[in-house]
Amino acid sequence: MAAAACGKLAVDPSQVIAISTAARDSLEEYDTLIPQGAALNSLGDTVPVTILWASLDSVLTVLNDTSGKTVVGHPQLTGRLQAHVGNLYSNPISIRTLAAADTLRAAGATVDTVTLSADSLSDSLAVEVADTIESASGGDSLVALAGRPVVYTIAYPGAPGPVTLVTSDTAHALVTTDTVATATTSGIAHVKVRLIAGPLPDSVVVTASARRAVGTAVPGSPVTFVVRFQP
Repeated sequence: MAAAACGKLAVDPSQVIAISTAARDSLEEYDTLIPQGAALNSLGDTVPVTILWASLDSVLTVLNDTSGKTVVGHPQLTGRLQAHVGNLYSNPISIRTLAAADTLRAAGATVDTVTLSADSLSDSLAVEVADTIESASGGDSLVALAGRPVVYTIAYPGAPGPVTLVTSDTAHALVTTDTVATATTSGIAHVKVRLIAGPLPDSVVVTASARRAVGTAVPGSPVTFVVRFQP
């Protein structure tokens, strides 16, 4: 009896003691998210049981509690998802909800003429990323979106060298493609074009494009800018 008392206790491999979860940290309005979850036993092995999902607030809406398929209920807030197996609950997953960008437009002139000087620098080539919302009084209005990446590319001339994209007036390094985030208050991103070497191009074509989190192009992409250099 003494020897039996010193033996190891049997571990029930079907008993779930933890739930491992994962999901991307942000979700745009109109898009869906399916989180990942695994029920684990005391050995760290996966247990084949049904995991159910729920939203802990109204920011996120769970469309299917078994798959966890989720959409945004209220954009530009942070919501929480939680998984459970019976009475065992996972730690909440925090997910930022973003307004869906549906507009990319020029925020100024799309054609600029630069007169050659000791430092030939264009005006800002600016675009705005925004979301269209219906106002309470009727009609639509644009809401600027901050922190959205905009990709600027020198489309012409094709050979790198004569001009560069700059985000600082003191920069001179050769950059033919650059990603710039839209500003916090205005939703605007911008670059300038600097002439750095000859031969002098008759014009420079720069495109600005933006994509949503799921990879689709924001309507209005690309915006095309033309910078002309003249003696």
